[in-house]
Amino acid sequence: MTQAQAIMNQLSDRINQMQESATIKMSKMSRELKAQGFDIIDLSLGEPDFDTPQHIKDAAKDAIDKGFTKYTPVPGYAELRKAISLKFKRDNNLDYTPDEIVVSTGAKQSIFNVVLSLINPGDEVLLPAPYWVSYAAVVELAEGKYTEIPSTIDTNFKVTAAQLEAHITPKTKLIIFSSPCNPTGSVYSRDELEAIAGVLKRHPHVFVLCDEIYEYINFTGNRHTSLAEFSDIKDQVITVNGFSKGFAMTGWRLGYIGAPGWIAKACDKMQGQITSGTCSIAQKAGEAALLGDLAPSYKMVEQFKKRRDIVYGLLSEVPGLKVNLPDGAFYFFPDVSAYFGKSFNGTTMNTPEDISLYLLREAKVAMVSGESFGDKNCIRLSYATSEEKLREACKRINEALAKLA
Repeated sequence: MTQAQAIMNQLSDRINQMQESATIKMSKMSRELKAQGFDIIDLSLGEPDFDTPQHIKDAAKDAIDKGFTKYTPVPGYAELRKAISLKFKRDNNLDYTPDEIVVSTGAKQSIFNVVLSLINPGDEVLLPAPYWVSYAAVVELAEGKYTEIPSTIDTNFKVTAAQLEAHITPKTKLIIFSSPCNPTGSVYSRDELEAIAGVLKRHPHVFVLCDEIYEYINFTGNRHTSLAEFSDIKDQVITVNGFSKGFAMTGWRLGYIGAPGWIAKACDKMQGQITSGTCSIAQKAGEAALLGDLAPSYKMVEQFKKRRDIVYGLLSEVPGLKVNLPDGAFYFFPDVSAYFGKSFNGTTMNTPEDISLYLLREAKVAMVSGESFGDKNCIRLSYATSEEKLREACKRINEALAKLA
């Protein structure tokens, strides 16, 4: 037995069976290659390259000076939860009281709180695919079973209400999806969500976790629609949001839910045994973000849209690459299946993982295989970086793919 095997035997089955986050894994590989002196363009992580707006940073500094340095209430400061309640009403026409809101250390913890509070071993969770990598991992951690509902680039990576209903069984407990979507940038329209709401009304035993972290990064020109706006099913919906994307606050680690009171109370209880209340300084910054000037966020979104249009034009010129125009977030999810079976220097491309590793080695561009997102034909790239880097990355991708034969 090797030392590595001996160590694995000492670890829990839970951790041995858990997959490492694909985005974090690729970002780690990118950093290692950069440390070795390679010129890597990293398009693997979904992180805005903009700085947190100044008024939000000023609020954090002020919080330190005023002594907000003690333990915080598990569900968050009352003032922040009131600000989130106002935000829900202002932006989404949703009535969540502060007692129906729980603030967490990032939206990822919010999602974990909800799933661990609702799912028993054997419960079924539906994941419209492609989906964010951690959805499947948290379901497995809760000992639930997940079922993927597939979609393709030809449907803009969206599932229909009919598809959803066809997958619901008596064991179905929860559906998890995001709009705008990570990894595809797809945005469900109000009509599409209304049809989904109709399905849920017919299946009151099914809950839905709606991940709306990319709410502000929406290029449709229409107001963001939350599934919880449909009053007949509001008590079946848990709305997850946060500050990382719309306010460029990734490092602040601040997310939240709006949910029926009994679910919020359960998440409060769960969080109390894991992290307790999140960072006091981040919470005061979050309060300023929601109640302050949103102009910096809107300006950031304008830049994302400009980058989206540039990247779409460049990727559309790559022979064999199938690309759609995403309506939100800051990702492209091109179909690379036309390159399967092709080779370079004796290495054959059979999967998106093969393609992403090839492009990392040959093009020095880091992207993420779609397999971790529930898709076997695509790769994900983030355009949350400078126009100069994006143009160079697309040039390298085009040149590297042209070498496959």
